[in-house]
Amino acid sequence: MADSSFDIVSKVERQEVDNALNQAAKEISQRYDFKGTDASIAWSGEKILMSANGEERVKAILDIFQSKLIKRGISLKALEVGEPQLSGKEYKITASIQEGISQENAKKVAKIIRDEGPKGVKAQVQGDELRVSSKSRDDLQAVQALLKGKDLDFAIQFANYR
Repeated sequence: MADSSFDIVSKVERQEVDNALNQAAKEISQRYDFKGTDASIAWSGEKILMSANGEERVKAILDIFQSKLIKRGISLKALEVGEPQLSGKEYKITASIQEGISQENAKKVAKIIRDEGPKGVKAQVQGDELRVSSKSRDDLQAVQALLKGKDLDFAIQFANYR
């Protein structure tokens, strides 16, 4: 019997992020505490730009956006947020979406699987993802449970389970 395997990836559905951003923009335009403050959230190339006339307000915009991401099932670990910066008369926060697992993070996950996972499970780094294979599907499910229980500082999903 051939080995079973799955991939550990870090991908974010761009459409879901776009939907969350549009929902946040709509809420900001309708909320009373943002009336007349020129508060906004929008795409700026590949980054997300939030701006308002006060530091507290721009942090509130970030909070609204994060809550919309959570409701859409996107991990906040995939969102890399900068510090509020004063630009002219308004504060701005730039955020970006992290995709792909870096080499060092892939090595960390492989080490966790090697050290704490079931015996006979192999993990190989393939570009920006990690392929985990084993003869036993139960071992693969144990690895998934192990990784879900770990508090990694980046978002992971499991794909191509076969």
